[in-house]
Amino acid sequence: MSVYLCVTNLHAQSLEAAMQKQGLVDVQKVDATILVDLKYSTTDNFVGKDVYGDLTRAYLQPVATQKLARASRALQAKYPNLRLLVYDAARPRAAQWNLWNALPNLSESERRKYVADPRQGSIHNYGCAVDLTVATKDGKPLDMGTKYDYFGELAYPSEEARLLKAGKLTKQQIDNRRILRTAMHEGGFSHIEYEWWHFNALARSKAKMMFRIVD
Repeated sequence: MSVYLCVTNLHAQSLEAAMQKQGLVDVQKVDATILVDLKYSTTDNFVGKDVYGDLTRAYLQPVATQKLARASRALQAKYPNLRLLVYDAARPRAAQWNLWNALPNLSESERRKYVADPRQGSIHNYGCAVDLTVATKDGKPLDMGTKYDYFGELAYPSEEARLLKAGKLTKQQIDNRRILRTAMHEGGFSHIEYEWWHFNALARSKAKMMFRIVD
């Protein structure tokens, strides 16, 4: 599938209407304190292009939305002045192809560390994964040591102890990541090895059984 075809499909219909039709929920309708800045609806992403078109709201499956609301409450119970800031949520498969094709210099095995193979589908494509950070009430993200969608070991939760010892991450940066992970775990999400910002509400196998891929 070409990048051109993917972009054409994305702009040929309202993604928001398509997600609503599939039963996905706007996360801010469940918890208005959750902040949203969909990076793939801007040029501030690793592709350098807007790949979502008219989509600016974050949608998830209802079960994932409820978990995110629980995580938000858990965060604010401990840190009243902090908020969850969502960078990506449900992602159409056409957009998955755009992201996959944007990394031609990486082998497919390396690409899969950062972008799920669109032929298999990402958990994002089922509306059961969210990318996010922690921010102040006015939307200023906490320092997590890397930008969102940073490809490299500095973003790996599994390497934080070593990176701290080597002086490549600070204690404050790791503490900020732990604030995010603790809240998300309390909400019922699991984190992954390679990206501090990515959390799954369900395993892909379960998401695949329960839902169909977002068009």
